[in-house]
Amino acid sequence: MVPGMLDVKGTQILAKSLFKELRGNGYSPNQILSLSTELIDLVTQDLKGEHDAEALRATPPQLLGEDAKEGWRAAL
Repeated sequence: MVPGMLDVKGTQILAKSLFKELRGNGYSPNQILSLSTELIDLVTQDLKGEHDAEALRATPPQLLGEDAKEGWRAAL
């Protein structure tokens, strides 16, 4: 189980543990960097999706086009 919020020290320990595990299983530093980049991209997309949904909910439906109105309803 992963706690909802990790403190700074817990995050550092988790990162170091994951890094050691990956290196121990033969991943190169470049592969780990590539994995890290992909993780950052996924988190960025997730945050953008949350931001877009919040913006959509904050916009009155009468100001939206028909396609956006469906998204507005789904975001509620």
